[in-house]
Amino acid sequence: MTKTSKKASVTAQDVALRAGVSRAAVSRTFTNNGSVAKHTREKVLQAANELGYQVNFLAQGLNRKRSQLIGVVVARLSDPFRSGLLEGLLLEIQNQGYQAMVTEVRNADGLEETIRRFTQFRVSGVIVTSGQPPSELVNECVQHNIPVVGINRQMDIKDVDFVCSDNKTGAALAAQQLINSGCQQLAWLNYQGSTWGGLNRGECFKDAIHQHQLQVTDLLAEQDGYQGGRAAAHRLCETGERQIDGVFCANAQLACGFLDGMREHGFDAPQDFHLIGFDDTELTGQYSYQLTTIKQDIRAIAKQAMTNLQIRGQDAAAQQRFDTVPVSLTVRATSPALNPNP
Repeated sequence: MTKTSKKASVTAQDVALRAGVSRAAVSRTFTNNGSVAKHTREKVLQAANELGYQVNFLAQGLNRKRSQLIGVVVARLSDPFRSGLLEGLLLEIQNQGYQAMVTEVRNADGLEETIRRFTQFRVSGVIVTSGQPPSELVNECVQHNIPVVGINRQMDIKDVDFVCSDNKTGAALAAQQLINSGCQQLAWLNYQGSTWGGLNRGECFKDAIHQHQLQVTDLLAEQDGYQGGRAAAHRLCETGERQIDGVFCANAQLACGFLDGMREHGFDAPQDFHLIGFDDTELTGQYSYQLTTIKQDIRAIAKQAMTNLQIRGQDAAAQQRFDTVPVSLTVRATSPALNPNP
């Protein structure tokens, strides 16, 4: 029998027998500030690890199968869209009578601790907001019969549901806006190591442009975020490829950095080129940027994520879901509204 299959049935008494200690010693080992000798603690922890024992902290005081907790996995909260998405999720989770257990996974140690916390506290579901969530974490939750929903990523894990903004429509809106504005030399700006969402947007944008018998130049930033976009603009200007007159960016941070980088070389939008971002974060609406962008509906994403958790929680064998949330084009100064009467 594997460790994974034993987890649900291993008891504190099993650990006590394996370690050669009393049941009370096991309890004290897994209780905050519990009084237990160092040697005894080491034996208990070793036995627990060998047996795959997990403490259900909430069951010690609450006699229920599941808690009212929703685990939320996040990454790179410095990104304005991701922090905004987390805020929207927290609000929706609370509105539905749950509390959130938020964790940021940065390395293998963080992954192991996250899995332990989610299983110990018997969360009612897990929402993964990071663009590239560790598959080990997701699979472990599924094995513990914990419903999981992924946001803005591909449908690549069995028994996990996904919610994604409508990248195809967003890319088509951006393509149509640039073409209607007279742009002929188009470019797509993304970064190395992009998330699935970013890659998908690029593929959809190129498909939309190719339908108009036009080509797309790839501009690849060495890093994500503002500085990545700014550096990409510098390279574009230094290589002399200034014929590009329409740029679509994978996210808002890249777009704002690209705009400032072009300004440093004496070029600006929309006089010299048109620029469209993705996300519609608060920064994009500020006076210095006024970025035309694709808007993701955070509230709708959060609602759909919770709906999917509830469906999966009621029926673990339910058909896998991949729900798309509508997007819209927010028109501002970097690619202004078209004049119907030129």
